[in-house]
Amino acid sequence: MNEPLGPPAIQFYIPATTSLAERRPRTLKHGDMFGLFDPDGDIAEGEGSPDGLYFRDTRVLSRLTLTIEGRRPIHLSSRVSDDNHLLTVDLTNPDILDADGRLVLPRDVIHLMRTRFLHDGTCFERLRLENFDSTPREVELAIAFAADFADLFEVRGHRASGRGTIAARSESDRVVLSHTARDGLVTEVTLAAAPQPATSAPGRFVWQVRLPPGARRVVELRIGVRQDGEGAPVGVHPPFAASLRAARRSLRADARRAAAIETSNEVVNEILCRAAADLWMLTARTPHGLYPYAGIPWFSTVFGRDGLITALETLWMDPELARGVLRFLAATQATSTDPARDAEPGKILHELRAGELARLGEVPFGRYYGSVDATPLFVLLAGLYHRRTGDQATIRAIWPAIEAALAWIDTHGDRDGDGFVEYAAARGAGLVNQGWKDSGDAVFHADGSLARGPIALAEVQGYVHAAKREAARLALRMGDRARADALEREAEALRHRFDAAFWSEELGCYAFALDGEKRPCLVRSSNAGQLLFTGIVGPERAARLVALLTAPAFFSGWGIRTIAEGEARYNPMSYHNGSIWPHDNALIALGFARAGFGEAALKVFGALIDAAAAMDLRRLPELYCGFRRRPGTGPTLYPVACAPQAWAAGAILGVLGAVLGLEIEAEPRAVTLRHPRLPPVLEQVRIRGLRAGEGSVDLLLRRHGDDVAVNVLARRGDVAVRVVL
Repeated sequence: MNEPLGPPAIQFYIPATTSLAERRPRTLKHGDMFGLFDPDGDIAEGEGSPDGLYFRDTRVLSRLTLTIEGRRPIHLSSRVSDDNHLLTVDLTNPDILDADGRLVLPRDVIHLMRTRFLHDGTCFERLRLENFDSTPREVELAIAFAADFADLFEVRGHRASGRGTIAARSESDRVVLSHTARDGLVTEVTLAAAPQPATSAPGRFVWQVRLPPGARRVVELRIGVRQDGEGAPVGVHPPFAASLRAARRSLRADARRAAAIETSNEVVNEILCRAAADLWMLTARTPHGLYPYAGIPWFSTVFGRDGLITALETLWMDPELARGVLRFLAATQATSTDPARDAEPGKILHELRAGELARLGEVPFGRYYGSVDATPLFVLLAGLYHRRTGDQATIRAIWPAIEAALAWIDTHGDRDGDGFVEYAAARGAGLVNQGWKDSGDAVFHADGSLARGPIALAEVQGYVHAAKREAARLALRMGDRARADALEREAEALRHRFDAAFWSEELGCYAFALDGEKRPCLVRSSNAGQLLFTGIVGPERAARLVALLTAPAFFSGWGIRTIAEGEARYNPMSYHNGSIWPHDNALIALGFARAGFGEAALKVFGALIDAAAAMDLRRLPELYCGFRRRPGTGPTLYPVACAPQAWAAGAILGVLGAVLGLEIEAEPRAVTLRHPRLPPVLEQVRIRGLRAGEGSVDLLLRRHGDDVAVNVLARRGDVAVRVVL
């Protein structure tokens, strides 16, 4: 029997009160620290402002403002380096008048350059002042600072039930701001300055800087964070230049790990460079390996679904990400039932938070498992990772977690025993909808009424089908033929059962979902498009889906919408009901290519390239609005989209792999390019260091009309390269 529908659950919700897009923040991140700064490099306080320096879900600096002679400098320019490592801001002095209104310092004679980066839990800043006047100048340079130690959810608008205590102490060249949370966790922020300021107070450093004509002076600031004594004291870190060199070495090592891509189009190169740099910046080193944090500012932590999809998108160029994701999620897999955390044995983590509100249980996301799709995606990625790398040691290490995930799919995941994986509304204060479209109004019927659970999402059944196919292959490698045969039979049975229950001839599409009464949600959604890469869709259905998804109701010119134009809840400005998500488009394009519709994949690639070219920093955000493309304009920004976002950065790389038809296997070592294509904007693509098992190749792909020629430039090890035209 079905579980009773019951009253609708209360969706955890935080109101949106400000636009990230209009602020155009400058973003830096390293490890568990990230910073959101205005174009001047300041952290400006204000109601609703997300600016700040953050560490483990806590804003450890809420104000950092620079003044010269008591006035804010004039902005000249600011940019984040192509590798996302360095923020550089150029400023100059305004006109300075005395009390009688006389000009004592004309504008534009003092140049200030701010250079900032983050590394190992410390924010490093260097201020360089240069006097371009013909007369000596003495100016007062001041930095004001403050720390509210607000939990990230408070910054977003959640009301906390109480606050911890804040204290400050100052020394000659440093100030220490400390916070004791309500659970006793102590966070210390140390701001150290060189040279020693003339004035050092809990909220302000002041220098009197003498500048002869043509002279330069440098001021350095280091901001370090320690929690319960963990983290290096600020004085232990090398000075700015040495720390910058160490950080660059680490960044180069990350970049060398993955295949390098260069094209004949400079704009496309900038887009690909930014996407790769976003991934390296968002990726943290954990005890289990590398993990791409989901996005900045709201999701700079481990998310199961996001990490799995990011690893899937980038598997062809950097399989080490997948290895870290698999090991981390295996280590944090649920082992018991906990309704408050939506945890059940074998279920894969949804979200991990370290802030005070999560630790105290005021938000439900400390270690939260409210995701219906992360568990089958975990098994699917494990199989694809093994195909890609042949890493039997990792598969053996996580095999118990794979078996536990498969057990969850067949038991807790199938809540009513009908052979489909469903979710019910959260029993605590978590998420009502637990697929990737997790906003409260995201799953609905054709008349706009919200679906009631347990809800079986279309794409989740596809994930389960693909997961069981991959698990069968892994079981065979583990020597268990009986288990492999059983999983193959289960996958095939699911394919037939799914088609019968979800296909709608009326829509020419699979239903969005089945509700708790097994009524199909007859809504044209992008979820159906994600089915194509899972192999659950037959050839005839695939052709109809591709035609539907590339028609104007779905395809806006900037990508494929989450919901087709004309559906009851369609709204191009919504989070999930008509917007465009790059990662969603990437999974659909992977499916287009797999199903043999390379031109459709190329259409998606072109749209994402065009969208990224129109974005600030050539960076694809988490999502953007689904309005139709208009001549001479760019895509319409979504106000609170995270940027950078890991699976959005991975999207452009994943779709590139799809249009090139890249299939890489470690056993035997082979790189296959199946019906490779390039868009008209690209004459050629060069890929260096593309690994297959222990070997690697360098490839050059040249477009000749609709055809692509492939040349092997270098081969290291015994790697076969095959082209299927």
